[in-house]
Amino acid sequence: METYLDVALIITSIALIASVILQSKGAGLGGLTGADTGGIFTARRGVEKLLFRVTIGLGFLFFLLAILTVITTG
Repeated sequence: METYLDVALIITSIALIASVILQSKGAGLGGLTGADTGGIFTARRGVEKLLFRVTIGLGFLFFLLAILTVITTG
């Protein structure tokens, strides 16, 4: 059981990292390091909105898997 949780946690973390990187649209490497990218908030639409929701879901799944891993390893 622990092995399956570990593999699921690794896959979820890789997917979460990829989704966060994909969200920095057109910001270049400055967006990845936290540089100011203009500071204008716009409405999310289409693929951007879907990617935002997927990132939230992956973050929640990562949190649950991490808690389950801690509980099962005791």
